Amino acid sequence: MTSNPLGLAAYRYATIALSPLAPFLLRERQRRGKEDASRIGERLGHAGIARPDGQLIWVHGASVGECLAALPLIDVLLKEPGRHVLLTSGTVTSAKLMAERLPEHAIHQFAPVDMPPAIARFLEHWRPDAALFVDSEFWPNIIRDAGARGIPLALINGRMSERSFINWSYAPQSAAALLSHFKVCLAQDQETAERLKLLGAKNVDVTGSLKADAPPLPAQAEKLEALRAALAGRPAWVAASTHPGEDETILPAHDALRRDFPDLLTIIVPRHPGRGGDIAMLAGARPVLQRSHGELPMADTAIYVGDTLGELGIFYRAVNFAFIGGSLIPHGGQNPLEPARLHCAVMAGPHTENFAPAYDAIFAAQGTGRVNSCAEITQLAHRFLSAPQDARAIGEAASRAAVALGGAMEKTREAVETLLEKHARA
Repeated sequence: MTSNPLGLAAYRYATIALSPLAPFLLRERQRRGKEDASRIGERLGHAGIARPDGQLIWVHGASVGECLAALPLIDVLLKEPGRHVLLTSGTVTSAKLMAERLPEHAIHQFAPVDMPPAIARFLEHWRPDAALFVDSEFWPNIIRDAGARGIPLALINGRMSERSFINWSYAPQSAAALLSHFKVCLAQDQETAERLKLLGAKNVDVTGSLKADAPPLPAQAEKLEALRAALAGRPAWVAASTHPGEDETILPAHDALRRDFPDLLTIIVPRHPGRGGDIAMLAGARPVLQRSHGELPMADTAIYVGDTLGELGIFYRAVNFAFIGGSLIPHGGQNPLEPARLHCAVMAGPHTENFAPAYDAIFAAQGTGRVNSCAEITQLAHRFLSAPQDARAIGEAASRAAVALGGAMEKTREAVETLLEKHARA
């Protein structure tokens, strides 16, 4: 194996050549709402604020899910006096959420684009003492340039889908070269650990998912009470984190359920809040209101679109069961631990590989939950609506399963502290 495989070399030369175009590409993304105009400089490696004194741990997560998974670990790491954490991500949504939830001594910046000039500026300014990459975010230049500077790297909460594994298998030398920069790889499950090892990763361990140790989603008490008052005891359920192509299944299920539950309220929370208007249009003649307009459901509202950011904790607390999106389409499913931790029974489609251990444990504890079609969603939802006490009991079982999956945070903390100690002695 060469130290600079042809694929990685070609990628690097291409990104160097394209670097002058980066500002224009970012402006185009900004026009599509995918960049923050006031912070585009960060994407080019120009820091928004000064580096704090003392030890700095860099944590990188692609988007909202990875950043939320890292929050409990960040809290624990910051207990060490004089330590700071730099959290980077690549989406506007994650930046907004982290502005609300990051603790003191933690900083958010947008990740630099994976082009050598931007990365050099970023690393020269921040000089991190360690870098933790969350989940499956492999940016070749960032990883190789950080490793070349002697920064100890760790892959934490690692996850690799079968599709990613197959793709990397076509470039085994490149995969091995990239993975060689990680001093430790902490996998969510045994399957990911085996895939990482086959691709050449060293020092691989299975710690479980950090998301299993995350605290319950927050909910502002006054907003929760307002929603509960608006529901006024009506039967209701949530279709959470839905993706395009799923709402078209949820809406007919709602119609079928309304035959026996004429005052049913279906709350649809899109994975991306910007889709709220599209869902309202899909609702057609059904009475629909959007939360982003400041509206609460009224007595005649049939579909309530929860197109706001960071309010899933409110919706999960207001109902007994929820369908989890990203699972009716080949996306892999969104996080089922969030509703389960709030004692909410879980339903999901056939595509749940992103959180396979969590879904398996929750469904085993519930004795139900897998739904493959509109008819199956209707049937199980009808059961939950007909017997709310059974739905609550199943939600309690889901909660117990979620709690039993915990432990990854402490294992990860220990690995990170060991990494820092070894680096300090080197």
